[in-house]
Amino acid sequence: MSDSPAAATPYEVLGVDASSSQDDLRKAYRRLARETHPDLGGTPERFRQVQIAWERIGTPEDRARYDSGTARPRSSASSEGSGHTWAPRPPRPRAESKPRARAFGHPGGQERVRFLELMREWVGRGEPLDDPYDPALVRSAPSEIRRILAKAVAEETTATAVVDLGIAYTIWSNVACGREPELDHIVLAPTGLYAINSEDWGSSVRLVKGEIETANLVAGEQPVRTLTRSARAFEKSSRVPFTAQLIVVPDEALDDPIEPAGKGRRNSTFLVRRSVLPHVLRGALTGGESTDRVDVFELRDRLQQAVRFV
Repeated sequence: MSDSPAAATPYEVLGVDASSSQDDLRKAYRRLARETHPDLGGTPERFRQVQIAWERIGTPEDRARYDSGTARPRSSASSEGSGHTWAPRPPRPRAESKPRARAFGHPGGQERVRFLELMREWVGRGEPLDDPYDPALVRSAPSEIRRILAKAVAEETTATAVVDLGIAYTIWSNVACGREPELDHIVLAPTGLYAINSEDWGSSVRLVKGEIETANLVAGEQPVRTLTRSARAFEKSSRVPFTAQLIVVPDEALDDPIEPAGKGRRNSTFLVRRSVLPHVLRGALTGGESTDRVDVFELRDRLQQAVRFV
C-alpha cells in the first residue's frame, strides 16, 4: 500500500467503512491478521498491507490524523503523490545555466479536467468544493476517481523527469494515435525514439505472459497491448519507428528497475521504475549508443509535423 491516490485506503484494506466504530475496526484487523498471516496460509504481502493499514488508523489519534489528511507519508520514496502535492505544481523557475528539453502538449491535462468534473459530481452539484485536492477529500472519493488523479500525477512526473534531462531531448505529451488510445508521451533522445505511457495503479505490478497484472486494473484493461497498438498506429501514420516502448510506474510498484514485457531479441516493450527512466533514456537499453544513423534535428522536424494532440 503506497501513498498514491490510487492506492487502497486503510479502510479498504481492512474491509470496513470509514464511518465504522473503533471497536469494529479492531475486530476487522484481528480477523484479517489471522487470515493473512503467512504461517496460517496467507501471503507476506497481504499480511504487510494489513499491518500498514492498522498502523495508519489503529488508534483514534492516528485515525484522526489520517482522516484529516495531516498524517505524514510513510517514506520519501512514495511521497511524490501524497498530501497537497496531488495539486498541480506551479512552473519552476528556469535555471539559465541548464537549458531544459523542448516540451509540447499538456501532460496529465485531460486527467485533471476529468478528475475535477467527477469530484464535483461526487460531492454534489451546488455544494462548495474549496479544495478538490484536499487529502482527506481525495482519500474518501471512489477508487475510480482517485485512479484518474494518480494517472495525471504520473504523467506530469514523467514529463518533468524528461524536461530536466536537457536540451538534447524533446517530449510530446498526450499524442493522438488515430483510432487507438493516445500515447502519454513520445520522447526523442540521443539514444532513440520512445513511446511512453505513465501509470500508477496504487499497487505492485508484475508481468504474466507479456501483460501486466495488478490489483487495481479495470476489467478488460491491457496496458502492454494498448501501448503496442498505439505505438504501431503512430508509426504507421508518421513513418517513424520507435526504438522501444516503455510503461513507467512508481518505484515501489516494480521489483526490478527494468523488466522486459516479452522474450527474445525483438522485444521492445519494457516496464520501468520511475526513478530509472532518465537512465533508460540515456541508453540503458541501447548500450549508450546514439542514433547517429539518423539526423536527430531532421527527425524532430518530421515528428513535429506528424504529432497531433488530444
